[in-house]
Amino acid sequence: MRGIISYGVHIPYNRLARSAIGEALGSGGGRGTRTVASYDEDTTTMGVEAARLARRARPDVALDDVWFATAAPAYLDKTNACAVHAALRLDSSAGAADMGGAVRSGLATLAAGLGGAGTTLVVTSDIRTGLPGSADERDGGDGAAAFVVGETDGPVLAELIGRGSATEEFLDRWRLPGEPRSQQWEERFGEGKYAPLVKQAWASALDAASIAPDQVDHAVVTGSHTRAVRSAGRKLGLAEGALVDDLSATVGNTGAAHAGVLLASALDTAEPGQVIAVVVLSDGADVLIFRATDAIADWQPQRPVAAQVDAGSDGMPYTKFLSWRDMLTVEPPRRPVPDRPSAAAAGRSEDWKYGFVGGKDRSSGMVHLPPQRKSEKGSTLDDMDPAPMADVPATVVTSTIDRVSYSPSPPIVAAVIDFDGGGRMPVELTDVAADEITIGDRVEMTFRRLYTTSGIHNYFWKARPVRVEA
Repeated sequence: MRGIISYGVHIPYNRLARSAIGEALGSGGGRGTRTVASYDEDTTTMGVEAARLARRARPDVALDDVWFATAAPAYLDKTNACAVHAALRLDSSAGAADMGGAVRSGLATLAAGLGGAGTTLVVTSDIRTGLPGSADERDGGDGAAAFVVGETDGPVLAELIGRGSATEEFLDRWRLPGEPRSQQWEERFGEGKYAPLVKQAWASALDAASIAPDQVDHAVVTGSHTRAVRSAGRKLGLAEGALVDDLSATVGNTGAAHAGVLLASALDTAEPGQVIAVVVLSDGADVLIFRATDAIADWQPQRPVAAQVDAGSDGMPYTKFLSWRDMLTVEPPRRPVPDRPSAAAAGRSEDWKYGFVGGKDRSSGMVHLPPQRKSEKGSTLDDMDPAPMADVPATVVTSTIDRVSYSPSPPIVAAVIDFDGGGRMPVELTDVAADEITIGDRVEMTFRRLYTTSGIHNYFWKARPVRVEA
């Protein structure tokens, strides 16, 4: 059977209260919150976090490919999926490819993975923003979702039973490369264009699945045109209560990742035999219909979407949000900008830099972070086993606030942490205020961007408080 084998979602910790926009600008804003990727997060790091959860749930499944879809890539020309590949420590025989540039690419990549051969990790991630006070700024959101799809000797959680698509070229939403915001044509025009397309794709998918609209138990309806999405949700003929919460009040629309985030939310609560439909309106209409298998009854989400939503903080100042989005230029740290990362050095230490793999001395059992040739205990040389530490929790031993070192968002919250089972190292903490960390706090590792210099993103690992247990 071919279908969804596992999945994971990353919802950023930081939230912007929409009311803060109106308070600062005198207009705009609204009710609820939107998620905000931290200054050290981009679509690649968020994709890694979602992929880690999907991978952690089924580490036994061998992956043939990693496909990464986003409308806001951290790099152009360079393949962003390679960083995801490296962070997961996949075999070099597994391929990696980017499939991005448009909001529609998110669901299209998932559909391609389900319809292809082999086993594929599909990662969708997006950062949405707009000019200050705009609807896009208010209604957007940041997040990522990842799905392992294909065939496996074990069970799949949901099988694809129907698919429909309808495409027409028209100008609805667009953004030129390098521009900080999207533009949209008059809303009534887009609504009129989407209506017949979603009707066609919906009918085609239902026919392929051999079901009626009222047999859909959970329906995800999302897209890049808010008005058309709301209209479509009312006209699908769904049973009462079938529409899945679109998380617009708490998360916002996460663009290319949103269909995956909402599908994961539906899978978190689905029961065996239930039908889940995903409808996306973006430059056309795409529909995927799944049926949950018996395996869903025993599925334990690594981090349920609802739990991540509840664990966020909505105390972000609007000015900080603008500075993180490069909409507000603030005085930079009065420290020398770090040297650009060395490609040669990174290539020699890929397992450490991207996979966070230390070394464990065979004779003493001591864990070294970073890995060393010679153990601190004993006199043996080059006698260590790899020690993967990315998924090992740790405890804060001591911490400090560094107001001197360079940081894109000072001050730096630093700590020394002890890993469960051995290993100690100093790390930078993230997603935490300077006065929130205490000795004894539990932390976990997270893949982040330290800084960007000369157009090169320096990725490595930081620690963050454990707020949602895996």
